[in-house]
Amino acid sequence: MLITITDAAIEHVKHMMEEEGDNNLKLRVGVKGGGCSGLSYGMGFDKQVEDTDTIQEKNGVQVLIDEESAPLLNGTVIDYKENLMGGGFTIDNPNAIASCGCGSSFKTATNTGTPEDC
Repeated sequence: MLITITDAAIEHVKHMMEEEGDNNLKLRVGVKGGGCSGLSYGMGFDKQVEDTDTIQEKNGVQVLIDEESAPLLNGTVIDYKENLMGGGFTIDNPNAIASCGCGSSFKTATNTGTPEDC
């Protein structure tokens, strides 16, 4: 597996899919340039599968990872955690050598992306 998505994260994604009213949606996980540290994570629903996408499936949820994001996400663990302030997805990426305080921006040893002001 390229990335690991915990059972808690998958269950929350399924709940969100139900709210969208479309169980045929796929979860797209990717990386784009930007953010304080240069690279930012992106997660959202998609219906389109590209020829170059890596497709993973867990508990009936298809996860799409584009070709450019794959090496930057290899070994990443995505979880969903609840606390007193609410809930949210967490991303633990072993490739990140630096990240910004917001937790959604990072850089790797081989890719510094395009840093922006916070």
